[in-house]
Amino acid sequence: MSDQYKGLRNAPGAGTRMLPEGAFANEVAIITGGGSGIGKGIAAEFGRLGGAVAIASRDPDKRARGIAAVEEAGGRAIGVEVDVRSPEAVKACFDEVEEVFGPVTQLVNNAAGNLAGASEDFSLNAWRAVTGIVLDGTWICSTEFARRRIEDGLGGSILNIGATYSWTGGPGTSPSAAAKAAVTNLTQTLAVEWAPYDIRVNCIAPGLFPHKDRVAHLRFADGDELSDRQPALRTGEVHELGWAAAYLCSDYAAFCSGHTFVLDGANWLRRSLRMPKFEPVREWLPKREKKG
Repeated sequence: MSDQYKGLRNAPGAGTRMLPEGAFANEVAIITGGGSGIGKGIAAEFGRLGGAVAIASRDPDKRARGIAAVEEAGGRAIGVEVDVRSPEAVKACFDEVEEVFGPVTQLVNNAAGNLAGASEDFSLNAWRAVTGIVLDGTWICSTEFARRRIEDGLGGSILNIGATYSWTGGPGTSPSAAAKAAVTNLTQTLAVEWAPYDIRVNCIAPGLFPHKDRVAHLRFADGDELSDRQPALRTGEVHELGWAAAYLCSDYAAFCSGHTFVLDGANWLRRSLRMPKFEPVREWLPKREKKG
């Protein structure tokens, strides 16, 4: 590639505060899946702004890592065990957080599941394993949040983590793509329903944000050059996503609701007359061992 192309400039470094100091001093956030990957990055930025953060996850090790990231950023955090597919578990999670920190005013629905495979190979259980977390979990957590904030009149903000394949489809990841598309629609629906109660609902659709917590079957191979797959000629930094999440959940975005914010350096828009090389799903999936 010619040296004349420099790509998009880098953002300020990790640890830089994007909003004023103490912007979240009176906020209490539950971040599902907040102990790894982009969830942990979001949790750290909320803590950096003075927020009290609950890391909600089934995995105790991930909860501990999320707490450490928030505390390292100067915030307060606790870990809460929860399965977002269970309304009873979600209610208990909210009860525990509110007993420690007070009313939850911010919810980030980040918990996710994903499986790579050809659609004809998925069982119904595999389908439900993903959609139960991504879609059902988002709905269960959001409605629990809304019932509480409607009753006490405090209002608040919800941020869902979406994906750009909500619009394009996701060959090789059909359960996740379908569930994320539904989450995008749910974001728009709930934003209208709950605006009268001062509850905002937005969504972020992240692009390529490499991190060590990426699940093995979706991880890039060591040595893969990722920057040349992006119009920006670079990938995203997790803290950039944390800033976007903090803005959308802050009072600085008080008139923004029902919006899906794509943060991917224009990558999902790059398809044109000169199409990227096509690979059939089975060509890039891990090779299956033959039975028998």
